[in-house]
Amino acid sequence: MNPISTSHEPASDSSRAAHLAAFQHLQQTGQMHDAAAHLARALDLRAYVALPFRGSVPMARVLVLQSILAGNVLMHRFLDDRLFQVHVLLVEFWQPETPLPEHDLVFNAIGDADVRQEALAQAALILQGTAAPVFNPPSSVRSTSRAHNADRLQRLHGVRTAKTVRVNRSEMVSDALPETLDRHLLGFPLLVRAPGFHMGQNCLLVESNEQLPGVLEQLPGDELLLLEYMNARNADGWCRKFRVLFLDGQLYPVHLAVSSHWKVHYFSAEMADSAAHRAEDAHFLQDMDSVLGASAIAALQRIQRVLALDYGGIDFSLDAEGRILLFEANANMAVIRPASDSIWDYRRPAVERIYEAFQQMLIERIRSSPASLADLTTGKTRTQSPSRTLSV
Repeated sequence: MNPISTSHEPASDSSRAAHLAAFQHLQQTGQMHDAAAHLARALDLRAYVALPFRGSVPMARVLVLQSILAGNVLMHRFLDDRLFQVHVLLVEFWQPETPLPEHDLVFNAIGDADVRQEALAQAALILQGTAAPVFNPPSSVRSTSRAHNADRLQRLHGVRTAKTVRVNRSEMVSDALPETLDRHLLGFPLLVRAPGFHMGQNCLLVESNEQLPGVLEQLPGDELLLLEYMNARNADGWCRKFRVLFLDGQLYPVHLAVSSHWKVHYFSAEMADSAAHRAEDAHFLQDMDSVLGASAIAALQRIQRVLALDYGGIDFSLDAEGRILLFEANANMAVIRPASDSIWDYRRPAVERIYEAFQQMLIERIRSSPASLADLTTGKTRTQSPSRTLSV
């Protein structure tokens, strides 16, 4: 990947040294967003990266906004490099005088509202410089923190969420814990997790006050999330986690994971070892509506409307009454193509349907935009680019 040039002048030696010192100080104090911006200037890095394009004429030029830090949606796998010409903008490296590259649409790939609020604010500022269609606008993503989702989505009919609060580590020491739990109406068992991590990383179950010191030693950061533990174990003893993707207002099944452990993820569940579990997954992929039932489908549609994301999703289970037990709902939902092993052949049609729907979503949005491409099939004619140079 080669950075494309911008208009800013290389920094002087003294300026680079000052930026490096600022980076080191801000990093030590935990101000990672500002630290990244100073590192960019110290190393004379550019804001944009042009991804390789293997086609002849691009069907569309896509500008992807991304953080140099964690918390990005994995968008690149959806953007076929024979169809789409992609530039990635690293928002921490952006300067107001930097022009946006030519583009037909923008995808905000900063997806983690718990740790990337500053990056999302920067993305919103950058987007003032374009009239192109924007997918997953920062204003929608910023509302998807775990605590905020737990509060607003639990009001929906047919949805149960885990009470979720964000606390300082000092509120979790043994002497302070009883008052902290009473104040937030929480008790044991309890999930404690470090914000910004996914796939179960740095998320631990605490069943008593005595377990807490050992748990805190394993978790990074000064702030932690406390979550009510929702028991998702079914009558047969297995835990099930569904993933459904929200794509341009439509629901798409991604997977059903079946596990003996309370922390259910498809990559760690006992799927490869069980033909019965894979049969459940296949049934879900082929007939989501009948597996979940009409009331659960309606609840998912309510969640989708509240999230207001072009691309997002939900991890959940069902309780005995068919209600959604919500684990997570945001833009950071990965859809990964299955491994080559033939036991996963049943998954391929559902996954490819999502990839095709994603590309169609981009094309239809450009077609309906005032700054659309004139011929999306051949790519021969384009309107004036909707991008413009930002000024301070």
